[in-house]
Amino acid sequence: MSAEVKEIIFSNLVAMRNEIELEGIIEDYLNGKLTEAETLAFEQLRLSDSAIDHKVVAHKVFLESLRDYAGIIDLKSKMNDAHDAIDVDTLSRKLGPHPSFVINIWRKNKAALGVAASFILLTMAMLYSIQQNTEQIGSVEQVKRDLTSLKTSQSSLIRKINSTASASAVKNERPANYGGTGFALTANGYILTNLHVIEGAENITAVDNNGVPYKVRVIRTDSQYDLAILKITDDKFKGLSNLPYRLKRNSIGMGEEVYTLGFPKDDAVYGRGYVSSKTGYNGDTTQYQVSIPVNPGNSGGPLLDQQGNIIGVISAKQNQVEGATFAVKSKYIQEALNSIPNDSLGNKAVFSKRNALQGLSKPKQIERIKDYVFMIKVYK
Repeated sequence: MSAEVKEIIFSNLVAMRNEIELEGIIEDYLNGKLTEAETLAFEQLRLSDSAIDHKVVAHKVFLESLRDYAGIIDLKSKMNDAHDAIDVDTLSRKLGPHPSFVINIWRKNKAALGVAASFILLTMAMLYSIQQNTEQIGSVEQVKRDLTSLKTSQSSLIRKINSTASASAVKNERPANYGGTGFALTANGYILTNLHVIEGAENITAVDNNGVPYKVRVIRTDSQYDLAILKITDDKFKGLSNLPYRLKRNSIGMGEEVYTLGFPKDDAVYGRGYVSSKTGYNGDTTQYQVSIPVNPGNSGGPLLDQQGNIIGVISAKQNQVEGATFAVKSKYIQEALNSIPNDSLGNKAVFSKRNALQGLSKPKQIERIKDYVFMIKVYK
């Protein structure tokens, strides 16, 4: 055997050993066997290395599948023990020479009934296990992806506003029912949000960073991508300065840092994280999955990369999974814009090729874009 072949074999053995050690650390982490310092260090490693983060998620699903399988085996064993413990002949003798109708059926069909019952119980257990795995542990909070499944509910990322007017509310102003987020597509008042935020609304108001409300109307909706384009029609709106951000046409890679600005409360809230998958819920290629904690009210908020480019719009999050948020990709925002006639958009409609946020620190980027992000209030 040549030295080169020996070296290749040795490298492969080292890689296998490292992989086995990593799997052991992941299992100790999931079972809570690491010390507090080790746990903190490993969580930092997950944040910085998306490959390891995916290994943790995969290993967690694997362990849960093993536990489910062990439960099925235990159930089968208990059913077999219970079946063996039944002495049908003795039972029949105790009841006398004239067995009841039920005992007669059992005596004649006990084997078939036992097999059928076992099959039904095993099928139910297996279906439950498959459902838990395929639903990625939790269900999606949201979302309106098509006309039959896009239903506004408590699990959508829209904020239910108190039905009583607050102390700061304008006198005689009817309180809004729901709230979400939107951001400027153009300098002359076109705003993007999610369809599930405004669907069924009687009236819609966009409130800017200074608390000034503007009347808006719906220009276009797209149920396939859960998008809605609004237009400010209020006479007091004088237009915006040139947009500081631009729409990113190409896709972004896993592990890249991203951030958002939204209105889960009456003030804008900043959230940051990273792209954890280039597809959304159940492999939806129109979405990204991002590790950003969001709350009701964040729907319709912009998702930006570190250079301040718009890469998507926040639309949903996943139940029982911390930081599993979904965003519609910017490609479909551009398609929605292209559907509006150019003469109605005006000269300031298109996204600038120049990104005024590039090179700025994060606080300065946020300071620049906050005037272009709106709270969307919905009245029903």
